[in-house]
Amino acid sequence: MRFEWPFAFAVALPLLVIAGVLYARVQRQRALAAQRAAELGFAPLRSIPRWRQRTVALMMGLGLIGLVLAAARPVATLQLPRLRGIVLLVFDVSGSMAADDVKPSRMDAAKSAARAFIASQPETVEIGIVAFSEGGLTVQMPTTDKAALFAAIDRLQPTRGTSLASGILGALRVIDDLNSDVEGAASGLPEEPQDPRDVLPPRPDRYAPEIIVLISDGENTAPPDPLEGVAAAIRRGVRVNTIGVGTPEGALLQLEGGFTVVSRLDETALRQIAELTGGRYYNARSQEDLRGIYNNVGLQLVVEPQQTELTAAFAAAALLFLLTAGVLSTLWFGRFP
Repeated sequence: MRFEWPFAFAVALPLLVIAGVLYARVQRQRALAAQRAAELGFAPLRSIPRWRQRTVALMMGLGLIGLVLAAARPVATLQLPRLRGIVLLVFDVSGSMAADDVKPSRMDAAKSAARAFIASQPETVEIGIVAFSEGGLTVQMPTTDKAALFAAIDRLQPTRGTSLASGILGALRVIDDLNSDVEGAASGLPEEPQDPRDVLPPRPDRYAPEIIVLISDGENTAPPDPLEGVAAAIRRGVRVNTIGVGTPEGALLQLEGGFTVVSRLDETALRQIAELTGGRYYNARSQEDLRGIYNNVGLQLVVEPQQTELTAAFAAAALLFLLTAGVLSTLWFGRFP
């Protein structure tokens, strides 16, 4: 335990020591005066047991010491339980997200869905942001600062191709950084491509307190195979929820070089990713459907060291001692100390 204002001891403790010495001196003088009165034949009006006097004095002393400790602002590192949940919002920022089959564009719809998700989360949930096109990039490490999250979302712009696996693996790398002592880190691609159907899924009660929310149109145009990212998530016991942005009918998209292609929402791919990892698929066009994901964040009770100021606790204890001394003095001596 340490103290924010240690100089309080330098001032208050000597005063308490002086007060204690003076109290002992007064009590000794009273005892001598009573002894002399008895020798002269005077009997005291009321005999007060010495243990009662010492009890009240002890309560007063403890109360004053508690006030001194409270004034010094004690701080201790305590192992405190808290509900912990981490969500990685994984944004598709590929060129196809500029399509306007969802007005004003898929990217704007994705941002709107993400803002609604962030606004709905309690302070116990930390949210991070990963952007991916042909590779994954951490835009914002998990935080409870919603202003920082909104600012990070506003900076996202569509560019290049789509690699769904890179988005998932990028999110798993963030989770590994937060849980560096966990074995089996997904620090890169698997050494050998694996079909997620060959990976034994974890039991439901072994799911990690982190989830991934993948926001994309589902059109994969760049390696590796999305199922490699799914297999890595299954091994880690991390759920991947997916949000589909776009329409099955699609929209015309102008590419560099004057080429025109039709970009469509691939709900099949997004549903497969979600189902294989134990997550759920949502459509960004349905705000009612999206509400289901708000309650799908797995919170876990963990015990973490936390710097805690104990001023209030010491002040409350001091007040209790002082009140006890006052009540006992009133009952036993007929006066308030």
